[in-house]
Amino acid sequence: MAVLHAWRTARVTPLGELHAPPRMTAVLVRLTVQVVLVASLWSGLYAHTGATAGMTREQAISYAVLAALASRLRELDQYAGRDTVIQHVHFGTIVYWYLRPLPPARYHALRALGEQIYGAAWALAGFAVCLAVGVVQPPKSAAVAGVFVLSLLLGQLILYFIMLLIDQWCFWMLRNTSAVLILIFAQNLMSGVYAPLWFFPGWFRTLSTYLPFQATLNVPLSLYVGRIQLSDAGRQLAIQAGWVVVLFLFTRFLWRRAARRVISQGG
Repeated sequence: MAVLHAWRTARVTPLGELHAPPRMTAVLVRLTVQVVLVASLWSGLYAHTGATAGMTREQAISYAVLAALASRLRELDQYAGRDTVIQHVHFGTIVYWYLRPLPPARYHALRALGEQIYGAAWALAGFAVCLAVGVVQPPKSAAVAGVFVLSLLLGQLILYFIMLLIDQWCFWMLRNTSAVLILIFAQNLMSGVYAPLWFFPGWFRTLSTYLPFQATLNVPLSLYVGRIQLSDAGRQLAIQAGWVVVLFLFTRFLWRRAARRVISQGG
């Protein structure tokens, strides 16, 4: 019974898109355009050079295209279904999260899990197409592929906890729209979505090592393209695992504190 309830919870947001064909078509078109433009951009940037910042043309294009595909992992629209934390806190319906048999922390995690599994299906399909047409290079070995998958899973856990922190902020601030916008920009910039971190100044790269953002995407993609060698994979995975533990404990603490602040704005 518990597994059935978990499955029903996890599939809520994906079903909202699967039952709306126009939304799926829009996702397909947007993802295709994004991949084509990103590949074209980096091909142009490397038109007159063989290697820049320690990356070859093929590595840079593979990195950029994989970053575009990875962005699909957490793009489902909970806001349209009025099931975001900010909406529930604003309207006072957050109280129902604490009246259900399912704890709020587990409900939030299951919703995110369903979204990421659905997003992973899109990303895998896109990866297969890009690999077939030669836009993305295959991993150099089975070991690299395995380390990449493990690192990507750890990165997605870190990303979940970062997004959870912003959701939990609503219990103290009521509104987190500006914080979400700032976080999305910081996450995309410092995780390597816009460009690999090796193209940034030294002080920026040093700063990023003390923050969890680069561990979400830059590390797994760097392992895939070979910018981080397999011999250094153990240390990078350990750092990612450390961030997972720290963020897990911190968000768990905040869930307990948030329960004492369940109020409705104007209700």
